[in-house]
Amino acid sequence: MNSSKLQGAHTALVTPMLDGAIHFDDLAKQVNAQIEAGISGLAPAGTTGESPTLNHEEHVEVIRCVVSASAGRVPVLAGTGSNSTEEAVNLTKAADQAGADAFLVVAPYYNKPSQDGLMQHFGAIAEATEKSIVLYSIPGRCGIEIATSTVARLHEKYPHVNCIKEAGGSCEKVSDLRSLLGSDFVILSGDDGLTLPFISCGAVGVISVASNLIPDQVARMTALANENDFQSAGEIHRRYHALFRDLFIEPNPVPVKFLMSRLGLLTSNEVRLPLSSLSEENQNLLIQLASDLDLS
Repeated sequence: MNSSKLQGAHTALVTPMLDGAIHFDDLAKQVNAQIEAGISGLAPAGTTGESPTLNHEEHVEVIRCVVSASAGRVPVLAGTGSNSTEEAVNLTKAADQAGADAFLVVAPYYNKPSQDGLMQHFGAIAEATEKSIVLYSIPGRCGIEIATSTVARLHEKYPHVNCIKEAGGSCEKVSDLRSLLGSDFVILSGDDGLTLPFISCGAVGVISVASNLIPDQVARMTALANENDFQSAGEIHRRYHALFRDLFIEPNPVPVKFLMSRLGLLTSNEVRLPLSSLSEENQNLLIQLASDLDLS
């Protein structure tokens, strides 16, 4: 896939659940609503989609549902990462067969490989497909980051490793990536609250949690920033900055699922253990925030 199609605002889709099972009707409705609101792309079965607690069959079915519902209208960046290289390769092959356009691959979590280990891990995944691979660096969750030099080595050896979701919180890292990798390599923010500063340093979009709730506003903010209209983009950012922050008041996607259910976007706010329901105190906080922002 041409890397330009990876630019813009992509939604890290939640996985709707009901009585322990995936609610595929809700998922398909969510896809249509996102596309109609102007989102640039969809990222199902990532960590926001509770991928660690989806079994292999569920994982692939979620991707297949999103591919079918999107019907080619926007790119589907399927989450296929794992801390097991074999599992990540198998998921990537299955998602490729299911029709995904690209693959969002998180750094291995818990086992904390070296940068050479990361090179071999992502290299094995890259050799399993010819489609675009989006690296996902989130050291706060994984315990390691994908170093700039490793990203450059991967891109040089595998040109279809042509994008990164950067969630390390560092504008300096974004600047380093842009300087080293050039304009064809796509950098996406992995944090709604840092989308604008990251774009100012060379990113060209975001993989967003907040856009599950406000896809039109996240898409518009991102487009304005990419057009260098940071004044208008900043107005949207300032309006929703508390939402960007408080969606992580408890582990993602617990807060966003609560609000989506509250606003009628999901049948249920159900999450899978070891995630648990939002505390009453934080429910009240988010209800007040939704009221203040006039979310509906």
